[in-house]
Amino acid sequence: MDNHHNKTALLVMDMQNGIVSRFVDNGKLIPFQKAIEAARRHSILVIFVRVAFSAGYSEINPQNKSFSAIPKSSGMTISDIATQIHESVHPEPNEPVVTKFRVSAFAGSNLEVILRSHQINTLVISGISTSGVVLSTLREAADKDYVLKVLSDACLDLDPEVHRVLTEKVFPRQADVLTVNAWIDTLD
Repeated sequence: MDNHHNKTALLVMDMQNGIVSRFVDNGKLIPFQKAIEAARRHSILVIFVRVAFSAGYSEINPQNKSFSAIPKSSGMTISDIATQIHESVHPEPNEPVVTKFRVSAFAGSNLEVILRSHQINTLVISGISTSGVVLSTLREAADKDYVLKVLSDACLDLDPEVHRVLTEKVFPRQADVLTVNAWIDTLD
């Protein structure tokens, strides 16, 4: 096996019940499943990222426009159903599930420690939504000098035009943007 795959990790981000449920069409989840299966086949570390908070929501700042309403509606603590990884992409016991507290996968999480421990230098990015976790994580990872690939059909956004602009015009400046099938072809 090519050694360089061992320095690659697949990030599967915000594929949690409370977020996937907004994208009810399960057909859209097939590219995520294919990417995960391919990564496992090629011994590429699969890292699941979710957003969740401790029981008292002590990580939430009332000034934060995106997150300040969460404590009122509740249901987003680390033990709630909404924050568990969706069954369509079930983590294996040895695969890390990283909990973050803001939009970027790096925000308050142990992601960087895991990446360093596995000597990862290349990140393959997937998740919901393209304009949320994917954009924020890609920008931060680019500034941290990771080699980046974005799986365009394993990113979803409620606004198709925003998804298009990001994957066609914004992401290519910092990442290789390719479909799941095209990425799998580079592995096989």
